[in-house]
Amino acid sequence: PPEHIVIETSGLALPKPLVKAFHWPEIRSRVTVDGVVAVVDSPAAAAGRFASTVEERARPDHDNPLEEVFEDQLACADMVLLNKSDLMDPAALAAFAAGIAARLRAGVKVSTTRQGAIDPLVVLGLTAAAEDDLDRRPSHHDLEDGHDHDDFESFAVHLPAIADPAALELRLIEAIAGHDILRLKGFLAVTGKEARHVVQAVGTRMERYFDRPWKPGEERLSRLVVIGRKGLDRAAIEALVKG
Repeated sequence: PPEHIVIETSGLALPKPLVKAFHWPEIRSRVTVDGVVAVVDSPAAAAGRFASTVEERARPDHDNPLEEVFEDQLACADMVLLNKSDLMDPAALAAFAAGIAARLRAGVKVSTTRQGAIDPLVVLGLTAAAEDDLDRRPSHHDLEDGHDHDDFESFAVHLPAIADPAALELRLIEAIAGHDILRLKGFLAVTGKEARHVVQAVGTRMERYFDRPWKPGEERLSRLVVIGRKGLDRAAIEALVKG
């Protein structure tokens, strides 16, 4: 049997309900939650992408589900990885890391990563038994009954083979800027290319690259997943993306 099972949740997932599931007798008798690892998009978080402004916080009806998810993930974490550290200058990264560390429980470690690369020995074997100390992992939703966290939605946009990825990127940035899109990711089939083209965006910061050749018999599809706040104008976004 495997020594460890890595469960990768959505970036918008609430971690505490998942950890609670390991209290179920049929699960608890076989496995334990060795540790909860939170991966932070450092440039986006440092730029305030997940935070409310002072003016927003002052409003009586203030509600920022994205900020709540971010805070819940930090509160539940046994280790925090500050990813994309190479996109920040050393002084800004140090200040950001100190700010994150100040928000964590005592004993929670912080490490920096580039492209999510880290020695597995660092994140495995934390022996946190997270399911046994849930009271030390506060959540904005502790008092809610059956909160299903429906503040976000996602959908896929299917495209034909792309002749000009750079032109598509401009349309994607326009769609992201004009709508409440938090994340966009997927793969493209590019005309005349034998490799799959990856597209990833957080806010309007976008990354594109060829990652691997298409496999024999693999269907060459262009498919992008759009993730954002509830109420996205799907028709308008698809129209922009498809041009």
